[in-house]
Amino acid sequence: MTTAIIDTSTANIASVRFALERMDAPYVLAATPEEAAGCARLILPGVGAAGPAMARLNASGWSAALREERRPVLGVCLGMQLLFEHSDESDVALLGLIPGRVERLDPGADGPWPHMGWNALDELAEDEPLLAGIAPGDRVYFVHGFYVAPGEHARAQTRYGSPVTAIARKDNIAGCQFHPERSAKIGARILSNFIKG
Repeated sequence: MTTAIIDTSTANIASVRFALERMDAPYVLAATPEEAAGCARLILPGVGAAGPAMARLNASGWSAALREERRPVLGVCLGMQLLFEHSDESDVALLGLIPGRVERLDPGADGPWPHMGWNALDELAEDEPLLAGIAPGDRVYFVHGFYVAPGEHARAQTRYGSPVTAIARKDNIAGCQFHPERSAKIGARILSNFIKG
């Protein structure tokens, strides 16, 4: 089954592509919803700011398509944040697929802003399919300056100044604040769970 990588032109597409290639998982790079018509699932990557990414999704037709999507969707890093309702970064409306707001991360005494580095996953939801084979304390790689506070749809957390939603889900829509494609064996397992799920 083929996976579509949504091309927002604001993402590091290469790292996601290389991760899928290492898994021998077929994929297409889809600039428009039509280019993903034959795919079984979708990955929404993102690096950078929410405003330009949403402008690209709106212009390409992806915003409207994702709001009607029934296939499995995985947002990665900024791509996860775009799944929520609103971002304080650029004060921009997002896709609204998961309730919640993206806020500026205050690292407190935990370190510099933005957050860049390996953090442990905790508060794992036992029934979350992305977490099959993942244990509390497993570490993944984060790069972000904004975050979503854990709420009803958090399926895993980490902590950097405050509790941070690391994985979120609502129905077929899921997201990872961290970069699974850069998170060694743990990230590869999470991506495999998505691709094969």
